[in-house]
This record gives sequence, structure tokens and C-alpha cells, in this order.
Amino acid sequence: MNGKAGLLVLCLMAGPALSQGFAGLGSNADGFAAPAPNPVFSFPADHGSHPEYRIEWWYLTATLSDAAGQEYGIQWTLFRSGLSPEEASGWTPAQLWMGHAGLTTETAHFHAERLARGGIGQAGVTAAPFEAWIDDWAMMSTASEGADALSTLDLTARGAEFSYDLALEATGPLIFQGAGGYSVKSADGRSSYYYSQPFYQVTGTLTLPDGPVEVTGNAWLDREWSSQPLSADQTGWDWFSIRFESGARLMGFALRSAIRPTYTSATWIAPDGTTTAYPDGALVLTPLRNRAVAGRDMPTEWRVELADRDVDIRTTALNPQSWMGTSFPYWEGPIRVTGSHEGRGYLEMTGYE
Repeated sequence: MNGKAGLLVLCLMAGPALSQGFAGLGSNADGFAAPAPNPVFSFPADHGSHPEYRIEWWYLTATLSDAAGQEYGIQWTLFRSGLSPEEASGWTPAQLWMGHAGLTTETAHFHAERLARGGIGQAGVTAAPFEAWIDDWAMMSTASEGADALSTLDLTARGAEFSYDLALEATGPLIFQGAGGYSVKSADGRSSYYYSQPFYQVTGTLTLPDGPVEVTGNAWLDREWSSQPLSADQTGWDWFSIRFESGARLMGFALRSAIRPTYTSATWIAPDGTTTAYPDGALVLTPLRNRAVAGRDMPTEWRVELADRDVDIRTTALNPQSWMGTSFPYWEGPIRVTGSHEGRGYLEMTGYE
């Protein structure tokens, strides 16, 4: 089986399946490690890969503006998939890799995908010094000695019609989602290890078909790993990362099931990095407007409520056609936020047929 076929067949199968959850993320993961409550993280080691777990990603999104006030969004993601918990190398890889890059404007959405084997240097992650790469795409630490490796990063990617070259600097601490980084995803206890760096300030250049654009803005990095993060009946999710003008931030998601109520989770992040985790049911997500996207009927405007923080907001997509037509397709794009709180953020939606 070649690298591309293995990646698609193992756990990135397009479309939901009741027996395996969205993209195979609910399929059995015998032999791989399982997340447990009360994790103890170790840095910089945990910025690197965890091959004893089946599934892992380094996931960065950014909301950007140019000097004229035009808005943009970018996505950079590296996924690692384990074929088996045993070690392998070279052309018989134990790890397969996939990279996604996106660039969104009000009128266009560009995306690109890269697929690679592990063991031959085409893709991978090192913890010290930190670098995540696939082909010529890279997320590389430029942190000074003694600083967290993710505190400053250089980020590059390119597709057929776009590229970006960005510098990121964190102004706040790492954030541990859920219960100290143990993030529950379902009523039957499916879970992952999950932490974020949501405090980046960004400068750099986007290259579009009309030429280069200098931009500034904010970015959010998610780090997550697991082996079976979904239940077999969970068919997709709606995930929000929002930066309010007050400096507070909100992460929230809803995981949809074919047979059970939707499962929700949220984290409120104060401007100083203090966090409050919210259990299932505290976050309320209500679709407000659907649009036709890539032959699908999708909610591109939402009402988001978190009563404990007096949050009652409406999110609208910068570009409703932010479709990632990749090996397992999904919607990913920047959003604007109005209502009780103002701000900008990112929305990801999977499992819509």
C-alpha cells in the first residue's frame, strides 16, 4: 500500500461512517495508547510527536488585515497518522503525514494539500529545536534560549495560487483545554490531550494572484493527540476559536452524533491567560443561516451563547465558500463576531453531506 492510499484508508476516510465516526476517528485503536485524566505535560518534548498515539496534529489559524483594512485568514495544519504502534522506517513507514494550507479573502478561498511518508525526511516534527514540516512547508521555532519553543515561530506554506511567510510572537501563556489538557469529546468518555497557544501576534506577507500583501493580525495554535478521540456514532463537529476585542478568548466545539445528543465543550480564556473550562451543555450553538457550499447545505452563520460569561454573539463567515476540498473535505475559514462581544475568529465544520 503506498503512502497516499494508506493515509486515506487508515483514518482519514472521506465522509462520516456510523461504525467509525467522522473520518475514521471513532474506529478501534487497539495497541495504541489512550489519554488518561490528570496529564503531566513536559516541554519541549510534548511539542514534538507522540507515535504511541494514533492521531496527532499541529493546527494554526490566523485572522489578518492589510494596511487598507482588508481582512484575510490563513490555516496551516500538519496531521500525523500512525499505521501501527510499532516502530518502522524508510519505505515501510509507521507514520503517515498530511499537510493542509488555506488562504481566505472576502472573495476567494485557496487551499493546498501535501501527503508524505514518515521515515524518509519528507515530513516530520522535532521537539528541540522545534520544527514541523512537510516538503517545503514549515513551522519553525525562532525562540531564544530558555523561552518556550512555541513562543516565536516562522510559518511558511504555498499552493498553486498562493503562499504566505509569517512571523508569530506569543504574548501570553500556553492554555490547557478541558481538565488541565485532558479534553473529553463524548458522553462515553472519548478524549484527547489538547493544549493551545492563542496569544500570537502576526506580521508577514501573503502572496495572492494579484501580488504580495503585507499583513498583521493574530493567530491561534492547537496541539492535540489521541488514538480514538470520537465515539463511533459521532459524525462531525463545529469548532470555534474566537478572540474578543476585550482580549478574552473563547474555544468551543459541538460534536454531532447520529443517535445521541450533541456533545459540547468550551474554555473561557481571560486576557491574562486564566482559564475556565465548561462542561457539556454550557455552550449553546445555534445555526442561523445556511448556504450552498460545494454541493452541501451548511450553516455559515451561528449564534454562540455561553451564559456564565454573558456571551450572546452572532458569527458570520468572511467568505461563506471557505471549502477545503482535500482528501477528507471540510469547511474552514475566518469569522466576524458581533453582539454582546465583538471580535474575530475561526470556524471549522466537518461531516456535512
